[in-house]
Order: sequence, then C-alpha cells, then structure tokens
Amino acid sequence: MTRDVHVFLDESAMVAAGRGNVLASRLIHRAHAEPDWFLYATVCALVEADRARPGTAEHIAALPGITIVDLDLPSALSVARATTWADAHTLYAAQPSPDRPDGAVIATARPHTWKEHPARTLDLSP
Repeated sequence: MTRDVHVFLDESAMVAAGRGNVLASRLIHRAHAEPDWFLYATVCALVEADRARPGTAEHIAALPGITIVDLDLPSALSVARATTWADAHTLYAAQPSPDRPDGAVIATARPHTWKEHPARTLDLSP
C-alpha cells in the first residue's frame, strides 16, 4: 500500500517553476503522472508569485495535476493575523486536515523562511 504524497507550492516554488527550475518541473510532472501524488497552490501564494514574475499565475493554473486552493473563511481568519498572506495561506493549508491527516509538505526555493514554522519542507533551491 502506498501513501499519498501531498505537496503545496509556496510562492517561491511557483516562480522557480516558471523560470524552469528542474526540481520544480520534476515535482509538477510527478504530480501529473503519479496517481498518489497531489500538488497544490494556494490563491494567496499564486497572487504573490504573479507579482514577483508576471504570468506565473496563468502558467501554474493551467498545469494539469495542480489543485488551486481557495481562500475560505477559516483560512481567511488565519491569514488575517499574519504579515505575509502567501506564506500564511500556504502554511494553513498544509496543516493536517480530514483530507490530509498527515498534513502536507511545502515545496520552496527559500527554505529559510519556513524554519520557524511547524512545516515539513522540500528544498527546490539550486
């Protein structure tokens, strides 16, 4: 029995994917090709990624295998208390939930950002 793998792209991972980062590309391919791999992008991180690199939002949203996670009321209440909406939404969404009892991994090109947070990360930096 295989365990499902759940991964959230933070804003830096989305920008890295748009710039052709090999590790991000492999992750996207795997989520598209493997039935037990799931890749997500939160809307707040998507907005920040597009601000950093215009066109990134459309690129990520068009990729098969990536689920866009909306900002619902519970996540909005959590995000409202944070300084950075993109990171706060990604962190909130990656926490354990009924759909993901073990939570999710956050793929990032800036792992230092997540060191003080209760999150598992996947370093995509070159």
